[in-house]
Amino acid sequence: MSSLPTEEDPRLTPVLHEDRVCTGVTTLRGRVFLSYPLADRPGVQVVEALPDGRRDPYPDAGWNRADQPPDEAFVHVNGLRAGPDGRLWIVDSGTPQVGGAQVPGGARLIAVNLDGDHVERVHHLDEAVRPDSYVDDVRFNGRMAYLSDAGAPGLIVLDLDSGRSRRVLDGHPSTAGGPVIADGRKLRDPDGAEVHLHVDQLEVSPDGRWLYYQPASGGMSRIATRWLDDPSVSADEMARRVERWCDTPSTGGTAIDATGTIYLSDLERRRVLVLAPDRSVRTLVADPRLAWVDAMWLDAEARLWMPAAQLHLTAGLNGGHAAVDYPVHIFRMPVDAGPPPRDHV
Repeated sequence: MSSLPTEEDPRLTPVLHEDRVCTGVTTLRGRVFLSYPLADRPGVQVVEALPDGRRDPYPDAGWNRADQPPDEAFVHVNGLRAGPDGRLWIVDSGTPQVGGAQVPGGARLIAVNLDGDHVERVHHLDEAVRPDSYVDDVRFNGRMAYLSDAGAPGLIVLDLDSGRSRRVLDGHPSTAGGPVIADGRKLRDPDGAEVHLHVDQLEVSPDGRWLYYQPASGGMSRIATRWLDDPSVSADEMARRVERWCDTPSTGGTAIDATGTIYLSDLERRRVLVLAPDRSVRTLVADPRLAWVDAMWLDAEARLWMPAAQLHLTAGLNGGHAAVDYPVHIFRMPVDAGPPPRDHV
């Protein structure tokens, strides 16, 4: 078993405390939004975290009702983030769990307008998902959005103007994941089988030229966005353009700053690493409280938000045994640079 840190780092400030597993945090116009993956119990999936401690269903209670059809409610939210257009973008995986069947019409990228707090646009991803897809996360590059598929290995390219989506690098080795290791052990489902999560993390370089991506089990690759954005590029040509970038560990979440430095969580050793543009790697912070840091967020004040989600201690990833130590904390610490300009609204 990997050695885990034993001392708490004073640079880490716990800013939010949740009574459920929380994997997503983003800030927008001074507001804080959270997402819950339903990994420990059912309930509301997206909330606004209010200064008085309340958690308001967002954009409203209706979208968070489990008994609503998928055109009126979330199926399974896996991520959310502020977009460069000032809207809150929510990723619906389209299936209740990794390995589950897609709900027809469930896989979507949903845009919420903060002026009036209403869903303004829904991008359906039906034409790009597989029956066993699990749409995981999103990044933006101009009028293009790139989404990862952790259920069926591949990337999804969405044209935000036309609403058309297509699948690329389908089944490519760079998008396929192996066993995920957290706290020195492999994740296992309730039946004892190894859990494999395919392409999960992705980041766009500040100049928009490169997409960096990797499965949750690690091994980061990159590809020039010019190839992704061109629908005439063949699958074989696309595959030839993939570059192996860095041998990363099992990872829960990433972020990128204005210098092109990538922050990535090391699930194996409860650390957050810094991957510089020259491919050098160093430890930013190691702390016993950083149990499965998931989707990180870098705000305009150059503060890195880190939800210590403890996903590996939920029953679905821990051999059927629930061992989450509540509350689930979201930490924050200052870093050297803020987000790329496109991520600041």
